[in-house]
Amino acid sequence: MAKDSLDDYIDAASKLLRLPVKDAWKPAVRANLEVSMRLARMVDEFEFSDEAEPASVFTA
Repeated sequence: MAKDSLDDYIDAASKLLRLPVKDAWKPAVRANLEVSMRLARMVDEFEFSDEAEPASVFTA
């Protein structure tokens, strides 16, 4: 996502959530989103085999 698109997203999301984001915070918020999107892309691109099944749920 381009820098201006991320800035636009930050502005829109902060308005939607009614969460004020000061201009001084925007570089840190942008950096966090860039890392989150890079990690999400890695998970999305991971190939699972056809035999893969979800992990069991264990309760105590």
